[in-house]
Amino acid sequence: MALASAIAAGRTSATAAMTASIAAAKADPFGAIVFLDTDLGLATAAACDRSPDPERPFLGVPTLAKDLGGPFAGIPMRAGSRTLADDPSADSDLAQRFRVSGLCLFGSTTAPEFGLALSSEPAVGPVCRNPLDPTRTAGGSSGGAAAAVASGIVAIAHATDAGGSVRVPAACCGLVGLKPSRGAMPAGPGFGNYLGGIATELTVCRSVRDTALALASFSGSARGPFPNPAMLDTGTGPLRVGMVVDFGGRYPIDPARQSAIEAAGQSLEQGGHQIIPLAWSEFDAMAETSAQVFETIVSVNLAALFGTFALDPSVAEPLTQAVIANGQALGGTTVWDRLNQSVLVSHALWQLFDRVDVVIAPMLAGPPPLLGHFPNDHGDTTAHFDRMTAMAPLASVANIAGCPAITLPFGSDAAGLPLPLQLLAPMGGDIRLLALAARLESEHRWTHRFPVAGLP
Repeated sequence: MALASAIAAGRTSATAAMTASIAAAKADPFGAIVFLDTDLGLATAAACDRSPDPERPFLGVPTLAKDLGGPFAGIPMRAGSRTLADDPSADSDLAQRFRVSGLCLFGSTTAPEFGLALSSEPAVGPVCRNPLDPTRTAGGSSGGAAAAVASGIVAIAHATDAGGSVRVPAACCGLVGLKPSRGAMPAGPGFGNYLGGIATELTVCRSVRDTALALASFSGSARGPFPNPAMLDTGTGPLRVGMVVDFGGRYPIDPARQSAIEAAGQSLEQGGHQIIPLAWSEFDAMAETSAQVFETIVSVNLAALFGTFALDPSVAEPLTQAVIANGQALGGTTVWDRLNQSVLVSHALWQLFDRVDVVIAPMLAGPPPLLGHFPNDHGDTTAHFDRMTAMAPLASVANIAGCPAITLPFGSDAAGLPLPLQLLAPMGGDIRLLALAARLESEHRWTHRFPVAGLP
């Protein structure tokens, strides 16, 4: 990471970097930030300056926690809701790894209420805007994290992904977002954002290099409930790349985003890889089932959360109230049937990976939607979840199947918005995805618009 290297080389200091990030956060015009603790940030940075350690890869680099997931001790976790008031006194296992790596926390980022949307516009505020076009969403549910990184407040931020919540915001804001293989990342000791195994945590970053460093620094030895996935080799020889150029008739794709996939396929083919066209019909059933399973899991999880902690649903957003009601109404047989369907999604994807090593597809069907596309003042959950699937039809497949998936920008459209790709690989294919993504990133088709605060 450039900022970590500058601090290690003495070209700047952790305190100077933190001071710049705090100033940028206080001036944030995009609604990326929900909580700041300047004293915590400056104290942590000063400690890094007093004890330089080349073994800590992110030493002195400012960062922000997402207002959903973790927890990070000392950083309030409200999940974008007025119903929750959690001030954790202890770190999650992942949060502890963030600190050991040298990252310096000083606040948290905007998320939709309980992560229920692919836009980050909680009723309690703030509305998170896309730094590349403030009339549009920065994505969700890690929208604040993506806006903070894209606007240069920080170079890296904590993010979580249960149905595309790392990858969709990264795609909206021209960033790199990896959803790791199931079991790669620690989720304990509380497993509070675990969601039956579909959720995982990592970061949003500005480069594949930084994402790879984050994965190497934070993954492994998760201590359950799954074994560590055996990582596949990088596939230095020619790979069989299955290419999906559209999402079928139900989910029309913007021509610019379709062209980006075709250009990426041509680039990989010129690099010696074999391109195998794949029809949307091979994914349609998987995508539909994954969306249903995702809706079921988040609904019963939210109903259980409100029951366990005796939270008052009447002060939640109307959409959240409807999701809770759905979760309460679901019978055990229905939930069990949906969980069995998730196994079939995983099996079908494994069968596809007998024919190809990697799948490349559009991440989003079109440009980031305008603000207000995911209203939270209604109870029509069917319409809401359908909008989420239409925005990113393949997003939740990776969560339900447990496979790794990465997004990165591969050019820009006529309005200057990113053209994001999504790459998927079999379980344990994380490093293979990073290597292939690095190859595509090396074409330099995307340039970040905002400098990183504090970077010399």
